[in-house]
Amino acid sequence: MFAAQSSKLTNNNMSRISIELVPRDTAKLKQELQEIATHFPMVDLVNIPDLLRFDIRSWQGCAIAKQYVPHTIPHLRAIDFANDEPFPLASYFREFGIDEVLVVTGDPPPADSRRPNGATAIELIGLIREALPDINIYAAIDPYRQGIQQEIEYAMAKQAAGVDGFFTQPFFDTRLMEIFWEQLPDFNIYWGISPVLTARSQRYWTSRNRAVFPSNFEPTMAWNQAFGREAMRFARQTGSNAYFMPIRTDLVSYLNGVLIHDDMPVNAAVEIGVPSYAVGS
Repeated sequence: MFAAQSSKLTNNNMSRISIELVPRDTAKLKQELQEIATHFPMVDLVNIPDLLRFDIRSWQGCAIAKQYVPHTIPHLRAIDFANDEPFPLASYFREFGIDEVLVVTGDPPPADSRRPNGATAIELIGLIREALPDINIYAAIDPYRQGIQQEIEYAMAKQAAGVDGFFTQPFFDTRLMEIFWEQLPDFNIYWGISPVLTARSQRYWTSRNRAVFPSNFEPTMAWNQAFGREAMRFARQTGSNAYFMPIRTDLVSYLNGVLIHDDMPVNAAVEIGVPSYAVGS
């Protein structure tokens, strides 16, 4: 149960929704973009990670996505950019109308491509802000990589460096979301939501990312869709936003149970194993 209702809660229904699409190849990316445009016209924002194992870089994927949705956010790995050179993608961003970007630290690249002067997230934020003063820059919040207070302090340092908001690692419990929101009430946050549909996937999240699951978690589509609806309600009530990561999941089937049926009453979640709490209750 949450604590007594906070006076900071709002009834903001204008939360933005983003879908994260992995750019495995051009054909698959276009297929998923068309599915979003066809089935979920309320979604006008797509964010694309930068994964070195695929040929399409995030900014190239966003140039493709611009043909389907008006707004795109590429992820940039700070470690791939020099900390002592101007931001090299400024012209590309202007050409394709990319006016939002997410900066992440990035895992070290292979030794043979390691950049000796790779930027930190805070350094790259400064370089982008210098090159593109009007761009919206987001950074990452990871609730699992260190203590809560240390992560909050890191987020505040990024805000001081010039970020406009944050994308979080996926949450699986709105109680933990509320703890972070209470500490960062004035931050523009996109809460990460990702379906986990197998015990193996759950083990990956707990061992690799040290994610925290509630005791009633079930690796089923029904549980994950119900949690997605609950997280969306939390985002609206706190005036924040959400982004969905449908990893290894049929995008349309999953989102149909979250976005299309998002008007289900909170208590309806009881029937499929999700507690019946409401945010702030």
